[in-house]
Amino acid sequence: MAEEKKDHWSSEAYQHSAGFVPKLATKIVSWLEPQKDDVILDLGCGDGVVNIEMNQVFAQGSGSIHGTDASPAMIEAAKQAAEKAGASKCTFEVVDATKLDQASHLLKGQYTKIFSNAALHWILGACKADAARQAAVFRASRDALAPGGVLVFEMGGMGNVAEMRAALLAGAARRAGLAAAAAHDPWFFPDEAWAAAMLEHTVGGWKVERSELEYRPTVAAAGGVDGWVRLFGAPFFEAVPEGTEREETVREVVEVLETVCRNPSGGYQLGYVRLRVKARKL
Repeated sequence: MAEEKKDHWSSEAYQHSAGFVPKLATKIVSWLEPQKDDVILDLGCGDGVVNIEMNQVFAQGSGSIHGTDASPAMIEAAKQAAEKAGASKCTFEVVDATKLDQASHLLKGQYTKIFSNAALHWILGACKADAARQAAVFRASRDALAPGGVLVFEMGGMGNVAEMRAALLAGAARRAGLAAAAAHDPWFFPDEAWAAAMLEHTVGGWKVERSELEYRPTVAAAGGVDGWVRLFGAPFFEAVPEGTEREETVREVVEVLETVCRNPSGGYQLGYVRLRVKARKL
């Protein structure tokens, strides 16, 4: 029997410790250029904040956005938020994007655009040991698009949150060994060259029209370093036995990162690096 995938996510924790994610989506949304009649598929929509903001564009025409995420908790939060906001052009569905090629109802070439913000480093990270499975995500995305449709995404790029990742790996490795800690590292942070090669050569049928790698230092949200580590670092801590030892590991990682990330002007600054890509289906 397949092991049930643990859902680490909750909308409340996300808003408390990562509220900056949707707020900093302005640039990638400008690359997407949503139009009133666009039919958009969102891979890794989270709690739907960005989707609901786009609803006002689609309300002027026949467009819509269909948000997908592997987390049932986030999809339920997105549905409730859309209903509360009266965002009738937003729909949501639990879909694991690593298995997008199995979601045949989404692969009929019905979408004008595919959008993904701050999700593909988790999606591709979940299958980083299998290059063919990574390629399948982009092949399925191509199949979901109408001819000439575009894929626009922002994800963690090479060097993203390097200090956070190093501290998390070190903390878990001290208790479980580096191999076990690395096996629980959920992320995949590529560069522009990797993205172009994957899309244009490995998968094919894509033309990368625009890409960039941007260092974007980011101020920690209300949850601070502790909230960030407990939310985003949760998979690393599964390498350590649950209970006192795990909590000690969490506190050790937080203490190190509060020292490293402390801004003399106040608060904490995290070393985000963003990879943005716009590719068109040929």
